Amino acid sequence: MTRPVAALVLAAGRGLRSGPGIPKQYRDLEQNSAARSSLCLFLAHPDITHVQAVIHADDADLFRSASQGLALPAPVLGGATRQASVLAGLTALEPLSPALVLIHDAARPFASPALIDRAVAAGRTSGAAVPALAVSDTVKEVDPAGRITRTIDRTTLRTVQTPQAFEFTSLLTAHRQAQQAGLTDFSDDAALAEWAGMTVTVFEGETTNMKLTTPDDFVRAREQSLARQSDVRTGIGFDVHAFGPGDHVMIGGISLPFDRALAGHSDADVGLHALVDALLGALADGDIGHHFPPSDPQWKGASSDQFLKFAADRVTARGGAIAHLDLTIVCEAPKIGPHRDAIRNRIAEIANVDVSRVSVKATTSERLGFTGRGEGIAAYATATVRLPWSEHHA
Repeated sequence: MTRPVAALVLAAGRGLRSGPGIPKQYRDLEQNSAARSSLCLFLAHPDITHVQAVIHADDADLFRSASQGLALPAPVLGGATRQASVLAGLTALEPLSPALVLIHDAARPFASPALIDRAVAAGRTSGAAVPALAVSDTVKEVDPAGRITRTIDRTTLRTVQTPQAFEFTSLLTAHRQAQQAGLTDFSDDAALAEWAGMTVTVFEGETTNMKLTTPDDFVRAREQSLARQSDVRTGIGFDVHAFGPGDHVMIGGISLPFDRALAGHSDADVGLHALVDALLGALADGDIGHHFPPSDPQWKGASSDQFLKFAADRVTARGGAIAHLDLTIVCEAPKIGPHRDAIRNRIAEIANVDVSRVSVKATTSERLGFTGRGEGIAAYATATVRLPWSEHHA
């Protein structure tokens, strides 16, 4: 049996060079933060069996928001340096005894699944491997006065990135040795591994795997984020539920007082059900009945917010983002208008999108049909999502 491969996502830095505001790994990059994008990348990769985040002690709320809906263990608190944060994360992973660990900076949100493939393969082969790019520009050495003293041969130079892959036990041992020796200023894990006597190899990096460091990087990152999610898809959802005995109806995650209830296997939230099918339709990923069959007793009376959260997480797991959700409720009663904003806010909360990306409308059917006769409620939904272009060719 193959021993597991773990990923350590470092999100404990302060990012002082990136300008004022919250730490760079939590800033919005066209809906998803860098931290969330990095976490989702590893969670969705078939070779990664465990993802451990390391955060700053002051960032618990930011991390909670960035990781909403993701199946993650509790984050580990980092230390005063990157090196200390890695050691804290490795120590947390020790009970799992993974064969390999990938160390990744959360501020690199554009690493690809193919890069992880190469990292795992290279790590398994050599025990210590890092992604690297050849230096394409001419490199000059200068003195304190700014005068060029020599031109450096760039053919042997490489710039390195993350994720860096290591045999787990060897890296943990090296970190503990460095700690005991009082050495705390290694710039990355490859440098520490070299100091410990490990042979570190390189594998092909990616020019798009940029690290967010300066304010200009965020401008480029937002452009890159939009460019990567160029496969725009739309899904349509429809649902209907009849009235039955009760004293309230669930619509859009909100309980509305009424003299009847909607009948269904779950809580019969007609609005959320339509949105779920719209999102799954945009992903070509079945429908709500496929993922949550009414024949399964565990869904009897279940709250439908978990269904919408599931569908939204499916978008995120594929590196995508929800661009817009549009819901129309058709009924004679209850009145939806007074509750429109509450419904919009609740849907936005469940799907982890800004409320400006959620539209809720209501209409009657002019006393025609089953809705006009007051026999039930219908809902129509449209979901627009953006996926990485590679998804189009999957």
